[in-house]
Amino acid sequence: MIALAVLPMGPSPSSATEPPVTPPNVLLITVDTLRPDALGWVAGRNATPVIDRLAASGFRFPAAVTPLPLTQPAHASLLTGLLPRRHGVRSNGFLLAPDIPTLGHRLRQHGYTTGAFVGGYPLAAEGGLDGGFDHYDDRFSEAQPQALERRAADSVAAALRWHREISESNAGPWFLWIHFYDPHDPYEPPAGFGGSGPRGAYDGEVRAVDAAIGRLLAGLGTPDGQLLTVFTADHGESLGEHGESTHGFFIYESTMAVPLVISWPGHLAPGESREAARLWDVAPTVLDLLRLPALDDVDGFSLRPMMEGKAWLTPDAYMESQRPWLSYGWAPLRALRRGPWKLIAAPLPELYHLEDDPSESNNLLPGKRRLAGDLASALTAIESRAARSAASLDDPETLARLRSLGYTGGVSTAEGPPPEAVDPKLRLDQWHLLGEAQALLDAGNLDEALQRFDRVLKEDGDNPFALGRSGAALAGSGRLTEALPRLRRVVTLRPEDHEARFALATAATQKGRLDEALEHWLELTRQQPRRLEVWTQLASTLGLSGSPEKAVEAFQRALELDDRRPDVMIKLAFAHHAARQPQEAIERLLQAARLSGPQAFPHAGALGILMLRAGRGDDAVPWLQRSRPTEGDYGEAQFQLARWWASQGDPQAAEKALTAALTARPEWRARAAAEPLLQSLLP
Repeated sequence: MIALAVLPMGPSPSSATEPPVTPPNVLLITVDTLRPDALGWVAGRNATPVIDRLAASGFRFPAAVTPLPLTQPAHASLLTGLLPRRHGVRSNGFLLAPDIPTLGHRLRQHGYTTGAFVGGYPLAAEGGLDGGFDHYDDRFSEAQPQALERRAADSVAAALRWHREISESNAGPWFLWIHFYDPHDPYEPPAGFGGSGPRGAYDGEVRAVDAAIGRLLAGLGTPDGQLLTVFTADHGESLGEHGESTHGFFIYESTMAVPLVISWPGHLAPGESREAARLWDVAPTVLDLLRLPALDDVDGFSLRPMMEGKAWLTPDAYMESQRPWLSYGWAPLRALRRGPWKLIAAPLPELYHLEDDPSESNNLLPGKRRLAGDLASALTAIESRAARSAASLDDPETLARLRSLGYTGGVSTAEGPPPEAVDPKLRLDQWHLLGEAQALLDAGNLDEALQRFDRVLKEDGDNPFALGRSGAALAGSGRLTEALPRLRRVVTLRPEDHEARFALATAATQKGRLDEALEHWLELTRQQPRRLEVWTQLASTLGLSGSPEKAVEAFQRALELDDRRPDVMIKLAFAHHAARQPQEAIERLLQAARLSGPQAFPHAGALGILMLRAGRGDDAVPWLQRSRPTEGDYGEAQFQLARWWASQGDPQAAEKALTAALTARPEWRARAAAEPLLQSLLP
């Protein structure tokens, strides 16, 4: 460890100097779930030639530190320079407040065109990480709007299309962030990239990402000196170490160590350091290298002085995992790393010397209690700064919308863990049992999954994960009476558990308990105001409860979040119809048809019927003719088409349409017989 001087709080003095005459483009590459030892330049056991060349051209940190082992909060720290407790995103599914400045905001303020291309749902725009980006691409599949991830090759193709567009428009310097989700479990490498052995598939996913990065760099074609590139990961993957197969639970180095490369040929000399650079140092470092103003009051430092060989003492690295508490009701984990020493603060604390014991297998705390006490005091000092609460509470627009929908509820906040919360290390057997139960659910074996969930609940009756997952599964199989008590208990224990509340609101809606359902849908719009499905479910429940005007408003809010969703436009159209707003219903159906294409539009008959009722017969006929037997309104559409042709003096066309209508609805023969225009057309 190099320990020459203590770096003062705040940005380095060089950050106040003038920016380069020609600002370089900035490329940020993040790879999800990437262990450093999956890279050739770190361990030499996997072939990653593109990343290795990038590392050789830049300054390398083979063992940087992430603040926590989950995708969204780790990226929030990377982009803001803040620890999770200070930006408020403590787990996936939280909301980064719009008033928190990011690297994207600062670069855009200084003339950069900014674009982001993310590969997995935890980074969807609804989580707030799109702040500061002119273009934020979280469309994982154009063909499947509900897709949750996309392959590296598809992300690269989308990023290069954007790059060509801004290059042709001479938009000036650009900042591109591209995120690859591929190495995330389950490991399914593309053909030709798989490997043998227990890590074959995982390492193959990393090799596929390496190839995609090669295509990205070739497509960008930026000359040396004009591209500042940062390559890193959000967290690692345990792969069975310490009893953890994936990530998100423990905070051992297998999930907390990440690679970091900063490359700017001609401006930053290549080098390497084993120091524990931190993910929340990235944004301050980029801004310092570009000589741009620092972000205010951040937790991170610029790494530039250290990379340039100046005096440096690595700051302490704070780590956490709230998942044991938030998901299972067990004690959360926190850690502090200082040089080679790492203290894991838990009911049963652990102290490791990482240089001598990189696998963290020899707990030295019994013989190093004074050192452990010093590290614990430093950890407490970091935690003394106020933590940020849920971001959506400060959003006046969201609260105003909720009030307009009749919501006057207060704020629900989960209490912290009690002093007697159990150390998660002591619950490994239960944790594995819950993992088995979830795998059985994923395989469609509900009864066996319930047996395992109930075994855990027999010993740990308020386990939120067991209650929530079993309750959601019971609800999904129609066993609502059994599901509701479990889901209600989770929401009582964990008011901010979005997924349990979503399952409870869904089950209450299905059970016909609409007042209870509305309470939870409304609370979810406060907690997750940018989650489109929450607004559409709220709107549907408002419609069921006899409030079509409020349903219209909720569907409109959903479309503000994503105006490219024909399915939401169709639902809004039917809400307009229920609210006696026929012209608005027609316009929304027309918009949906344009988006989905006339051949794929599933409600041509309904649109034609509404046009007829509005006196737009000539416009209606083509839509009535497009109606297909798979549509719910097909029979009515053909019946109305028969009446139209009969009124226009075309009995042959009218008879054909009437035959189609009666084939779909034979019981309408009497209805046709009562119609003067259609009587003579009956056989």
